[in-house]
Amino acid sequence: MTPFSYDRAGDVAEAVRMGAAPGAAYLGGGTNLVDLLRETVARPERLVDVSALSDAISETDDGGLLIGAGVRNTALAAHPVVRERYPVLSRAILAGASAQIRNMATVGGNLMQRTRCTYFYDTDGSRCNKREPASGCDARGGFTRIHAVLGASEACVATHPSDMCVALAALDAMVHVERAGATRTVAFGDFHRLPGERPDLDTVLEPGELITAIELPALPVAGRSTYRKVRDRASYAFALISVAAALEMDGERVADIRVAFGGVAHKPWRATQVEDALRGAALTDEAIGAAAAREFADAQPLRDNAFKPALATRTLIAVLNALKTGETA
Repeated sequence: MTPFSYDRAGDVAEAVRMGAAPGAAYLGGGTNLVDLLRETVARPERLVDVSALSDAISETDDGGLLIGAGVRNTALAAHPVVRERYPVLSRAILAGASAQIRNMATVGGNLMQRTRCTYFYDTDGSRCNKREPASGCDARGGFTRIHAVLGASEACVATHPSDMCVALAALDAMVHVERAGATRTVAFGDFHRLPGERPDLDTVLEPGELITAIELPALPVAGRSTYRKVRDRASYAFALISVAAALEMDGERVADIRVAFGGVAHKPWRATQVEDALRGAALTDEAIGAAAAREFADAQPLRDNAFKPALATRTLIAVLNALKTGETA
């Protein structure tokens, strides 16, 4: 492990001051960063512990929810307002990792976990552009079952691992960010990056910027929402495909719909073509299948993951039918 210094920030101002130093990295629950340190994938010179920052969950004036970046995943999933108004978020969190990890992981840290695959961790035997820019991507010629079919590039085909982030993408969340002398808010759909030629950059954050909160808008449609994850093992596995969806019906037609996919791209994938095709339409299996076909029209499967568009379509049909009938458990 590379030697580093350690400091614990008492407030946001102190955290961003410390985080502006060259080679600094923020430490929340450490569930991803500590792994990267052990494997010498991450080599920060200074760790700034921000786990003491806000862990409050409060309602906003317009009926939304403001979630401090220090909130633990377990606490967010169990919060009564989240369970009632945003059940998709609670279910997505509970689908991820183990109870022990959820007890440690923070909301801000979940957003900042690295998009990765098994080749990313293989520091001795594999080339990885995310780990070492311009070194190559051995995943493309390797075992690609879990890899991306949308938005990938020649430089990287890894998929984003977070379950929580798929739900946040569907919910139009906003990310509150602060750095020395400035604050800004980033739409969740713009927060994570597609790989392009720089897969080593997972988000749009500038060096030293700190996530302070996540804001959920008031969304009536979110009250009827759910999350479904398809994986190779019953637990402790990244999604092959996941679907976060919210649905509001007007009789037999779709009044409003929100859909995001996990397991298909370098970032949580907001399925805007599915939404546009189904909003105002009768919700039939055929209509859902046609909408999914539009979403995956530009898919570029690899040798081992050509099943993903079909699996995503079947999962979406099952999820939307469950929401339509109210059977969301």
